[in-house]
Amino acid sequence: MSLAYPVTPADPAVVEDYHGVSVADPYRWLEDTGSEATQAWIKAQNELTFSFLAAIPQREKIKERLTALWNYPRYGLPWRQGGRYFFFKNDGLQNQSVLYCQESLTAEPQVVLDPNALSQDGTVALAGVSVSEDGKWLAYALARSGSDWQEWRVKNLETLEDTADLVQWSKFSGASWTKDGRGFFYSRYNPPKDNSLVEANYYQKLYYHVVGTPQEQDRLIYHRPDHKDWGFQGEVTEDGKFLIITVWKGTSPQNLVFYLPLDREGALVQPLIEEFTAAYSFLGNAGNYFWFRTDRNAPRGKVVKINIETKETLDVIPEQAETLEGVNLINNQWVALYLKDACTVVRRYSLEGEPLGEIPLPGLGTAVGFGGKRYDTETFYSFTSFTVPPTIYRFDFTTNASTIFQQPQINFPLSDYTTEEVFYSSKDGTRIPLFLTYRKDLKGKILPTYLYGYGGFNVSLTPSFSISNLLWLELGGLLAIPCLRGGGEYGEEWHRAGQKHNKQNVFDDFISAAEYLINNGWTTPQKLAIAGASNGGLLVGACMVQRPDLFAAALPAVGVMDMLRFHKFTIGWAWTEEYGSPDDPADFPYLYAYSPLHNLKPGTRYPATLVTTADHDDRVVPAHSFKFISALQAAQGGDAPVLIRIETKAGHGAGKPTSKTIEEAADKWAFLVHVLGIECHL
Repeated sequence: MSLAYPVTPADPAVVEDYHGVSVADPYRWLEDTGSEATQAWIKAQNELTFSFLAAIPQREKIKERLTALWNYPRYGLPWRQGGRYFFFKNDGLQNQSVLYCQESLTAEPQVVLDPNALSQDGTVALAGVSVSEDGKWLAYALARSGSDWQEWRVKNLETLEDTADLVQWSKFSGASWTKDGRGFFYSRYNPPKDNSLVEANYYQKLYYHVVGTPQEQDRLIYHRPDHKDWGFQGEVTEDGKFLIITVWKGTSPQNLVFYLPLDREGALVQPLIEEFTAAYSFLGNAGNYFWFRTDRNAPRGKVVKINIETKETLDVIPEQAETLEGVNLINNQWVALYLKDACTVVRRYSLEGEPLGEIPLPGLGTAVGFGGKRYDTETFYSFTSFTVPPTIYRFDFTTNASTIFQQPQINFPLSDYTTEEVFYSSKDGTRIPLFLTYRKDLKGKILPTYLYGYGGFNVSLTPSFSISNLLWLELGGLLAIPCLRGGGEYGEEWHRAGQKHNKQNVFDDFISAAEYLINNGWTTPQKLAIAGASNGGLLVGACMVQRPDLFAAALPAVGVMDMLRFHKFTIGWAWTEEYGSPDDPADFPYLYAYSPLHNLKPGTRYPATLVTTADHDDRVVPAHSFKFISALQAAQGGDAPVLIRIETKAGHGAGKPTSKTIEEAADKWAFLVHVLGIECHL
C-alpha cells in the first residue's frame, strides 16, 4: 500500500544554468532550514516516519535488545601526561563518556570531567581534550547538539575547578600547550554573520591563548588572507622549541608545513614544505632534524628526515608493499602501523630505520594507539575486529611483551560468529577486498544482507566492532563491508582511483560487491540492503539511483546528495578537492552524471528507503537529505516506503548521546526487519 506523503511544494521557476545546461532545483526552498515552511515540512515528515516505525511490531523488542547489548563498561586508550594517566570510560548507557585520571595504573581513578552533567539530554559532548605538560591544566572543547563548532574551556587539574577562560568559534582544531603551560595554540574562524549552520567557513586563523586572559587578547600567530581556503593546525614539538604549523586545503591529503621557533623572541614563521604536492605528517624532531610520514614519491607511505636549515631530505623507513597507516616515536624507536589487505600489521624500527621485528596481534583486525613520548618505555593500543570488542593492551618495551589492560565483557556469544575476507572483481577487473561476518551455522544459506560502504577521502574501512551490528548478526543477517576505491586501504593511488573524475569507480565497486554476494549464493536482491553515511550516504544514493533493481532497501545517512550545490554550505567547499567543483566545466558533467538528487527518474520502482539526517548537521547540511527525499517521494513508482528520519538536537554524528544512538539503531533495524520480511525472535 502506498503511503500518503506530505505535500512538498515544487517551484518550477528555480532553474540554474551550468555551463549551458539548464538544471531545475524545485526544492531549493528547503535549504532554509530555519524557515516556518521548512519547519512545518520537517514536522510532517517526522510524523509520517515515526508513525510508520512505531507500527512495526518488532521495534520495541529490538530497542530493548539493543539497550541490553549496549549496557557494558567501555574504556578508551589511556595516555600519560604530567605524571598521571588519563582515560575515558562509559559505564554502559551513559550518554557521554567520562574523563578520568589516576596517579598510577593501580590507583583509584578520579573523575576529571563528566559531560553528562552539562545537559539533561546528553547533547553537550566533549569534542577534544589537551593536558599541559606539567599536568596542571586541561583544555577541553565542548560541542553542542552535534555541531562542528567548539568552545574551549580550561580546568585546573589540581582543584578540578574551571577557570574563566572561554575560547569560541573554533572548528576543526585541537589545542597544543607550550612547554611552560602558560597557554595553548588553537584555530578558529570569524563568528558567522548569518546562520552558523549553513554559512561557508573560510579564513581560518591560528591563535595562542594565555590562561587567565580574555579571548580578545589572544595572539594571532598565523593566517593567510590571500588564501581563504587554507586551514591551520598548530603542534608544539616535544622539546618545546618549535611550533609545527600544518597547512591544509580542503580535504586533500596534500599539505604544507611551516614552523615557528619558540625559543627565540620575535622569531618569524618559516616555510618548510611550500607546495601542495604530497602529504606530510609530523612525527618528531631531534634539534633541527624533523621526521615526517609522507607519500611523496611513495603512494603507500614512508618515513623521512628533513634538515630544516638545508632542506635535505633522507629516507628513514622506505616505502613497503603495505600501506603505512600511522607511525609513532616511542622508546626512541619507530612503531609503524601498516595495512595489509585492510588489516593491521605492527612493525618496529630503530631510529635509523633498521627493522626490529613485529608486535604480534591477536588475529586479523585493527590496532590503534601506540601513543606516547620519545623516551617512554610503555605504550597502549587497542585491538578490535568485527567479532572482537575493543580490547586495550599495554606493551612494555623493556620486556617486548603485550598484556591485556582492559577487556570488555559482553553478554553475547561472539564465538558463534566468524569473519572471512574474500576478494571480488569490480566492473573493470580491479580486485576488491570484502569482509563477511555471519553466524557460523548459517554459511551456505541465503541471508538477509547489510552491505555497508564508504569509498572516499582516503578513509580506510578496516575491521571494527559495532554493538548495533550485533543485533543484525543475531537476527541471522550477513554483514558485508567492502574496501572500495577512494579509500586509503592501498595508499594514495587507491584513493585517487575513486576521486574526482574517477568517482564512478566507487559506485561500480559497490554494485559489483552486491552482484558478487548474489552470484555466490549469499543473498538475493529481495534480501539485500545497502547503507552508508556522509560520503557513504552519497554512495548509497548514487547506487540506488543507478541500480534500483539490485537492492530491496537503502539507508543513506547524512548523505551528500546534491552534487551541484554541496560547495556552498559550511565546509562543503573543501570537498571539491575530493569531488571536483560544479563551477568547473571540466568537472560538472561527472558530478551531474551521478548526483543522486539529479538522477531520480519519475515512475521508477525504487527500493524501500529510510533517509536519516539531523537538524544541527553543519557538516553535510540537512538540505541534502530534505531535497533528495522530496524528489524521491515524487518519483517513486513502486509501493516500497521512502521515508526520512530527522533527528533533533543532533549533528553529523560526532558526540551523539547513547540514548539517541540506540533509538536511531532500533529504527534502522526495525525498518529492515519490516521491509525485508525478516523473522525476529528476540
